[in-house]
Amino acid sequence: MTATRKLSRTLLISVVVVITTSAVCATPAAAAPGSAHRYATWGPSMTIGGPNFNNQTIRMVVHTTIGGNSVRIRLSNQRSTTPLAVGAVDVAEQATMATAVAGTHHTVTFSHAKAVNIPTGAEVLSDPIAMTVGADRNLLVSVDLPQATTSATWHSDAFDTTYLSVPGNHTRDDGDGNFTTATTSWYYLSGVDVMSPKAAGTVVTFGDSITDGYNTPTGAYATWPDDLARRLAGAQPLGVVNAGIGGNRVLTDVPNIWQGVSAIKRFNHDALSQPGVRDVILLEGINDIGNNAGPNGAPLTVQDLTDGYRNLIAQAHAAGVRIIGATMLPDLGNGYYSASAEAIRQAANDWIRTSGAFDGVVDFDKVMQDPSNPAALNPSYDSGDHLHPNAAGMQAMANAVDLQLLS
Repeated sequence: MTATRKLSRTLLISVVVVITTSAVCATPAAAAPGSAHRYATWGPSMTIGGPNFNNQTIRMVVHTTIGGNSVRIRLSNQRSTTPLAVGAVDVAEQATMATAVAGTHHTVTFSHAKAVNIPTGAEVLSDPIAMTVGADRNLLVSVDLPQATTSATWHSDAFDTTYLSVPGNHTRDDGDGNFTTATTSWYYLSGVDVMSPKAAGTVVTFGDSITDGYNTPTGAYATWPDDLARRLAGAQPLGVVNAGIGGNRVLTDVPNIWQGVSAIKRFNHDALSQPGVRDVILLEGINDIGNNAGPNGAPLTVQDLTDGYRNLIAQAHAAGVRIIGATMLPDLGNGYYSASAEAIRQAANDWIRTSGAFDGVVDFDKVMQDPSNPAALNPSYDSGDHLHPNAAGMQAMANAVDLQLLS
């Protein structure tokens, strides 16, 4: 890698967006007809442990769930240990792979500056970009990192393609000739929102690898949140944010750091602080059960897990956000399965269905189980590991959501 380019101090500013428990962007239940409000159209959850970069441009694909204008992007250095220098950011429409549609480039600014320094543990939100985007479309967000970084804030399992350049600032390139390496992770880019006169809010799908999209094809946008967004587009458009992290747990942090802190710790930031959030669909707990991971290293109990759900419910209600509980999928044949684990899953699912603690319920367990063996996934929906759904299973999950729960 060539020597790091220096940024003029006069071009660097620090813009910090502090997200606290009070910084919730909930949308009124009924917006005035034809009025535009700001909603999240995309926003992965970020973790610690990404790779280092030095004097290169990262070009990432963003797949929108609602359309709008006055686009803003959010960059995150939340999980990194050193400040991050960003030299330039560009947003364009994707033609194919790392190639942008000519004439669609938009320079992104932060408090009217093209470069920004992001402190450790902070995020920055861009100025509104005079750009109109459609729903179910692909954007290219290019981020120039002119100085050496340490371990990146990232989303490891993007199930999409990110392109890394040869040395230099290639944010404005139309073609992909300078983007010579590809990965399947997102780096530092944690959100995109728009002003939309058609959408009525944002729903956050919050969970683990089943929500994140494990075993779905790269670039196919075949997760159940993607399928749900397409269903909503034909009824009442809502932005859909996929806040799934593979391996994530409700109660405890995962030793593999890229699988994230617990749901309880990340819920406020990853779900409740999304622009326009009004509903959360919670599908999580199978990793707690499969790892027998109770609080403080103790074995897991049903009470532990339902107490965790009550914690998340209380956080959502304190923020004025509705939370819908989803039952956990069957997993007979997967390494997580045992008689004792199945007993906890069944008891926790019964609590989700009958406690009345959630504002609504989606019974994924019932929809996804094998009719002849309810402890197992329906073979038609099994990706092969007896835990994660295939594309047909993801569509079945999206179809199981009663859209009236979100209206």
